[in-house]
Amino acid sequence: MGSSSSNRPDQSLPPHPAARLRIDVFSIFPAELDAMCGLSILGRARAQGLLDLRCWDLRRATKDAHRTVDDAPFGGGPGMILMPEPVFAAVEEVSGPRPLLLLDAGGRRFDQAMAEELAELGSATSGGFSLLCGRYEGVDERIRTELVDGSVSIGDVVLAGGEFAAMVVVEAVARLVPGVLGNASSPTDESFAAGLLEHPQWTRPASFRGLEAPEVLRSGDHARVARWRQAMALVRTAAERPDLLAARGVSDADRELLAEFGLELETGC
Repeated sequence: MGSSSSNRPDQSLPPHPAARLRIDVFSIFPAELDAMCGLSILGRARAQGLLDLRCWDLRRATKDAHRTVDDAPFGGGPGMILMPEPVFAAVEEVSGPRPLLLLDAGGRRFDQAMAEELAELGSATSGGFSLLCGRYEGVDERIRTELVDGSVSIGDVVLAGGEFAAMVVVEAVARLVPGVLGNASSPTDESFAAGLLEHPQWTRPASFRGLEAPEVLRSGDHARVARWRQAMALVRTAAERPDLLAARGVSDADRELLAEFGLELETGC
């Protein structure tokens, strides 16, 4: 990972020949991001060479003794702003994959569809994409208009910086890269994959404090289990995210599936 504090690009990290997607993240906390990228699914994918995840220090191209990346805003006001000079220099030294997306409250709302779009960039000429984590009160507008290719938001919340938002994007996208999840069906059998929330899940013990796991899941009839799970996904989505179901619609085949198990959707669905 390129989390070195050196003022020169890390030449020890050529693209992994087997990597299916490269993601570069620019931040003032590259070591902390690097550590998170080593956990669980992401760590295994990196070790297997499926993902080329690199975290770069926005201070890498600074020239002053304090490695300054922020300054007070023109016109006054609270907080500090990320300066254009060190940010432009860090990005240009690394020449990471494009598009470069700024984590920003005004960006496109991140969702599963966008995750799929970004995952597909692994087969594009660039081989991936990059993320820029803002900090303090924001970034100089010239970064937004002249350096990045767009921006992305994980929701209408205020964070101290873009690092945790970046990790949301990285993990959601990484899960869609072929080979990253051990079960090939996992990415298509989760919430939002087909416009629905994922079906409810149970595990051992079958009976817990008088609460029973559904008999159908213990029947051994895998085809029936699959149909029941699809029906329950419809029921759960209608109850918890009716907006998703309204956008997807309910087909005649869906209604037949619900009737097979004696299930109904909430009124209006």
